[in-house]
Amino acid sequence: MSTRAVQAGAAADVLGPHLERLRTELEIPAEYPADARAEAEVAAAHGFGADSGRHDLRELPFVTLDPVGSRDLDQAFFLRRVEASGDDAGGFEVFYAIADVASFVEPGGALDAETHRRGLTVYGPDGRFGLHPAVLSEGAASLLPEIDRPAVVWRMRLDSSGSLLEDIEVRRSIVRSRAQLDYPSVQARLDAGTADELLRLLAEIGQLRIDAQFARGGATLEVPDQEIQRSDDDKRYRLELREPLACEEFNAQLSLLTGIAAAILQRRAGVGIWRTLDPARDEDVERLRRVADSLGFDWAPEDSYAQFVRTIDVARPEYAAFATEATRLFRGAGYAAFGTPEHPDVPRAASHSAIAAEYAHVTAPLRRLVDRYGTEIALAFCAGEPVPSWVVDALEALPGEMAEGSSRANAYERAAVDLLEAVLLAPRVGEELDGIVVDSSRTGAADAAQAKATVLLREPAVRARVVGGAAALELGAAVRVRVDSADPEKRAVTLSVA
Repeated sequence: MSTRAVQAGAAADVLGPHLERLRTELEIPAEYPADARAEAEVAAAHGFGADSGRHDLRELPFVTLDPVGSRDLDQAFFLRRVEASGDDAGGFEVFYAIADVASFVEPGGALDAETHRRGLTVYGPDGRFGLHPAVLSEGAASLLPEIDRPAVVWRMRLDSSGSLLEDIEVRRSIVRSRAQLDYPSVQARLDAGTADELLRLLAEIGQLRIDAQFARGGATLEVPDQEIQRSDDDKRYRLELREPLACEEFNAQLSLLTGIAAAILQRRAGVGIWRTLDPARDEDVERLRRVADSLGFDWAPEDSYAQFVRTIDVARPEYAAFATEATRLFRGAGYAAFGTPEHPDVPRAASHSAIAAEYAHVTAPLRRLVDRYGTEIALAFCAGEPVPSWVVDALEALPGEMAEGSSRANAYERAAVDLLEAVLLAPRVGEELDGIVVDSSRTGAADAAQAKATVLLREPAVRARVVGGAAALELGAAVRVRVDSADPEKRAVTLSVA
């Protein structure tokens, strides 16, 4: 992992009031209505019994894998190898347990209405603003270790190449996670060769699924993320540029596998809601080819985008510029509902182009509203029962509700980063700092003074716009800039070429 951080950071008491005003501006709810909170508390206290008709899977040693300190644990997994025997060619068996949120939320109740208003959990520097109250999302519904929990368990078989087989099972169950694992420690064990069989299988299956995604024409690109981190004493914030760990992608592949399985079941049921993403436009791919060429990357004419990104050297300084440009290929993700009075037919073509498959969200119901509905469709189909009317009735409105929630969450996350950038750079106005140009409109600028670019600073990990100095603002170029202004009130930073 490559991380650059601001060591001094910004004081929490300085940032806090700005963040509170920002949440008010974006209408991000912090508190739950009293009736919704009361419903959640009653549901959490009621619990469930072992004689509730659930499939008892407590003997399987499930584990969770999440960022350090997570409490809202949606997923747990158990993996095992299936040896070849007789007509069975062998492969893998994947058990994926998902928090059974529907068991705690009454359709049509106050809590249900509030989750539809929120859409998803919003994460910020000073906390999480949950889709569900913490008594559920971090308590009774979370798959915390060494506690019996209700879950919806997906059982999927893969062949030896990692391809999903037809016999998909989904059942309400009781599970007991044995350990709460985190990404840094798991990656360290994989790197050191001390990982146990379960984690070695995670890496093996994860890589097979990555290979399968590329073979289908999908692609994944590790884009360094700007992340706001808090100090251990919660008194300071810092901004980091962090590259994802390999085990994060392996874990994500289990979620993608389950989402693909969910789409298969929804197609069979004739009712569903898929996550969709249109293919990249040819002209955008050609533009990205020109960007790669200008940065010195060798993209062979016969290679697709998916083939090329598997060969790219992420250690090169120009990689950040290419990754920034590449994210423009895959924008405009949405949802497509079907099996409803308004849209009765299964879509002919509604795949997710980055995954290169039909795909449905079902693996994060604690944090994302739509997953609860996709899960209920799978359960009904596997049980040979009609999809509940409360599910079908909600499908048409879900794409709009999710779009609104995502827009609000993205705006908050971006504005919070903008705010921290301004706070960190305010004491450094007048200083000169080093960076790399990751986005540029220098080419063809009629007036060199009006040329614009985005520069990623090396220290602190700030992305900011630069105006002027056209000759220095070539994409991928190292550049030295001056901090002209930094205004936390406006969440704005102004840089110029030094």
